[in-house]
Amino acid sequence: MPNRLDTSSANFEAEFGALLAAKREVASSVDDVVAAILDDVRTRGDGAVLDYTKKFDGLDIGAADMRVTGQEFDAAEKATPDEQLTALRAAGARITAYHTRQMPNGDLYADEAGVQLGYRWTAISSVGVYTPGGKAAYPSSVLMTAIPAKVAGVDRLVMTVPAPGGLLNPLVLVAARQAGIDEVYKIGGAQAVAALAYGTQSIPAVNKIAGPGNAYVAAAKRQVFGVTGIDMEAGPSEILVVADGQNNPEWIAADLLSQAEHDESAQAILITDDGKFASAVIASVDQILETLGRSAIAGKSWADHGVVIVVGNLDEAPPLVDRIAPEHLELAVADPDGMAAKIRNAGAIFLGRFTPEAIGDYIAGPSHVLPTGRSPRFASGLSVFDFLKRTSMVRCDEDSIRAVGPHAVTLAEAEGLGAHAQSVKLRLGTSGS
Repeated sequence: MPNRLDTSSANFEAEFGALLAAKREVASSVDDVVAAILDDVRTRGDGAVLDYTKKFDGLDIGAADMRVTGQEFDAAEKATPDEQLTALRAAGARITAYHTRQMPNGDLYADEAGVQLGYRWTAISSVGVYTPGGKAAYPSSVLMTAIPAKVAGVDRLVMTVPAPGGLLNPLVLVAARQAGIDEVYKIGGAQAVAALAYGTQSIPAVNKIAGPGNAYVAAAKRQVFGVTGIDMEAGPSEILVVADGQNNPEWIAADLLSQAEHDESAQAILITDDGKFASAVIASVDQILETLGRSAIAGKSWADHGVVIVVGNLDEAPPLVDRIAPEHLELAVADPDGMAAKIRNAGAIFLGRFTPEAIGDYIAGPSHVLPTGRSPRFASGLSVFDFLKRTSMVRCDEDSIRAVGPHAVTLAEAEGLGAHAQSVKLRLGTSGS
């Protein structure tokens, strides 16, 4: 049974605070293990990567066999049913269209002093896409991570994906080819992150790594940050549904389970102003669990981390949502736009009764790579901006430096930075004064 809270309870604030503070993943001591793997790959390159691939994935290959061949891509496409190919193409087209509209324009102008100012956007030159290969394979994540990078103009896109026992999901390879990924390597875990960050004899380093993974991958990304860029530290999936009693409880139950089935540490939360509806949703969850292929995972997630919050009225919902700051937020209410306007913290918002979060996972268009663990308070979902750099542009001529330069000299001298002041004074012809 999920944890059930009620805002009318005298203990609500304490119980809600405990919810916010709860850790859904047990912090395991992986940092030392990961540090050793990173150091080994940095030192030995391919040899270390291949040793860890054999140890962790049961895949004994040589350096020349790490990279997926054109023949393997072709075989994967032939093995994929036509309806899946069609769906991938449809998703890819929608993701591309959405992110193309995000592309920013630079600017260049002269201000009142005659100083030319502006900024330009340039793409990161190389990006590594980490794709999990554990409890489930996610070709949708390949599209959602790689396409924004491709639209941004990244020149070299590389993907690493573990192939336990030598097995790769064909649809993952099809998605990689469709997204324009240039190189795919059959490696995973911290050793893959190390290879992308430091480079090996066979895998040139990249300038940024994006994509989710397990605790070892997250730790590796955290430790290589600075050597290379990373997108975010993604945790277990989350969904928060705000629903009134006018919804079909079975629909809402399925929405909650759509994230619970990802991982035992995932979290599904329902906020409603109708206690009877809350009970109906809980009953529907139990019924649907009996039919799911991943019922054990979803059931454990719901039992351990599921939460139902009953509020006196829906005006209480937005402040609670902002404190939770969920990865995914569904607003299945009569006025979703009005409620959304009152909410600041959410990775993605799904508006209305006919917009389940699963639409966003596959076909809507925005990337489903979203901040978790309350980080929507300060972070955004993956977009073209994660693969672009903004560079400031400044140009002075003789007249404009005379207009603004004296202020720079004054501030530099106030800070005790003589060379700063001198570099401007020389151009003003006042170096001796």
